[in-house]
Amino acid sequence: MDIYERLIQDHEKQRRLCAELMKTSGDSAERRKLFAELCEEVESHAAAEEQSFYAALIEKADGQDKARHSVAEHKEASDLIEELQAMDMGTGAWIQKFEKLKEDLVHHVDEEEEEVFPLAKKLIDAQRAENLADKFEERKAAERKAA
Repeated sequence: MDIYERLIQDHEKQRRLCAELMKTSGDSAERRKLFAELCEEVESHAAAEEQSFYAALIEKADGQDKARHSVAEHKEASDLIEELQAMDMGTGAWIQKFEKLKEDLVHHVDEEEEEVFPLAKKLIDAQRAENLADKFEERKAAERKAA
């Protein structure tokens, strides 16, 4: 498995968790569980992705703009997560803010898959892409353990 396939697995999980969360209502145990799972998934994914995939992409002059843009989007998502964690989950304001997070996450993963990955495949050779998947896996496990 290469880094692209591995990241897409996480992207699909994030899309699924967002869709499931949108079906919940109020300050329910299900909403709390799904949101906690999504937060851990998004944060550990972003950190590991930055330390593996984006670190490799930013080494290439032609990859720097896309890498920086994606890392900035990670920060925006992290900020939204912090805001959501401080809000009352049972309010309409919470679900509106969550919908913004969901839209941002879906936009981000779509952009990675449609624009960043095709560029990266031109800049990062296949062997390194496979090695990056292993590095990503190690970093993500370390991030989850630290959380």
